[in-house]
Amino acid sequence: MRGVFVTGTGTEVGKTVAAAVIARTHAEAGERVAVFKPAVSGLDEGGEPDHALLRRASGSEQSDDEIAPYRYGPPVSPHLGAELAGERIEPRRLVDAAHAAAARGDFLVGEGVGGLLVPLTLGYLVRDLARDLALPLVIAAPPGLGTINHTLMTIEAARAVGLEVAAVVLTPWPANPSTVEASNREAIERLGAVRVETLARIDPGDAERWPALSLP
Repeated sequence: MRGVFVTGTGTEVGKTVAAAVIARTHAEAGERVAVFKPAVSGLDEGGEPDHALLRRASGSEQSDDEIAPYRYGPPVSPHLGAELAGERIEPRRLVDAAHAAAARGDFLVGEGVGGLLVPLTLGYLVRDLARDLALPLVIAAPPGLGTINHTLMTIEAARAVGLEVAAVVLTPWPANPSTVEASNREAIERLGAVRVETLARIDPGDAERWPALSLP
């Protein structure tokens, strides 16, 4: 399986944006890109859901079920969303769905849910899924104060189970980064021994103006 698995240092840190830009970059390079997200929650809040943005960015014709096997209305952790829906997320179904998606294209962009240690079930974390898929990780993180700690902890949590961290993406990266933001980038790169990329704020509806981000 060739591709990347995009995780984040938490929720609302630009994970879906980074995944979408990576997907579009590879699609623009002429590759057939497939996308996958184990679960989507918060559908009750309206707007374009994550799996729909990923599909649009990649140019994929995958169905909702093929991209995101589990989808829930409330904005809650996947294990709770499943509980409220009266079901249980099945890890085997997730792994099989990801492999089926990968078989459709040249490059798979998988996106996790929240951070790396978010439970899909109380016995199966996002990190466990990433291990089962054996894809290089891309960690999305905000550039501001506090990100060094959160990002380095995520890197350590990944490497502790043998996962490869391909890169960290700091987003949204300002046109004129502050001293703190510039220092954060340098510190994460040196202390984490990792490649650090930046991604400016984008308009999700205007994909033609998105920058390129090819990883790994």
